Amino acid sequence: MARRSITRIAPDPTALKALAHPVRLRMLSLLRLDGPATASGLAARLGLNSGATSYHLRQLAQHGFIEEDSARGNQRDRWWRSRHDMTTFLTDSVEGDALEAGLAFQQAAINWHMRQMQAAHNAYPELPLAWRQAFTVSDYTIAMTPEAAAALIDQIKSLLTEAMAAAPPLVAPLPGDLRPFSVILNAAPLMADQPEQDPS
Repeated sequence: MARRSITRIAPDPTALKALAHPVRLRMLSLLRLDGPATASGLAARLGLNSGATSYHLRQLAQHGFIEEDSARGNQRDRWWRSRHDMTTFLTDSVEGDALEAGLAFQQAAINWHMRQMQAAHNAYPELPLAWRQAFTVSDYTIAMTPEAAAALIDQIKSLLTEAMAAAPPLVAPLPGDLRPFSVILNAAPLMADQPEQDPS
């Protein structure tokens, strides 16, 4: 299989604030994972009315995250698709509004990651043995310098991006026993547990 190019968007602070809305973040995730969809189709999946869904889709389109899929639908039923595979945010040099927007989006992403992990945990008993063997909830704490830590994260990201580039796009019908496999990477300096405050 040919290696594909992984596309990314690096939104400005205004676009990142728009994406931090949990409904929009979920919509973008669905369009990236499942492929093009209509407002009514997304509304049914998310338990929303189609008017609210259309509004959120327009916001995502306005900020460059999605676009109309002109090869599908008609004037009555517009289809939307994601424009990129990944979102890049909160680079190490950001300050001011960009930092604030990056942190807001990061908090929304953390919340979404926790929901995904909880859903995977709940589904574990029904997983086939082969998928159970690929399942992990692990943490590794290592004494490192900031430079060594950054280099390690770069290595892990390169490995994951290479695997992504070698795999078929998620939106295509996946052949054989292929299915979306999510690797959620969270890495940070270990922060000491804070003692609970005495309310008296």
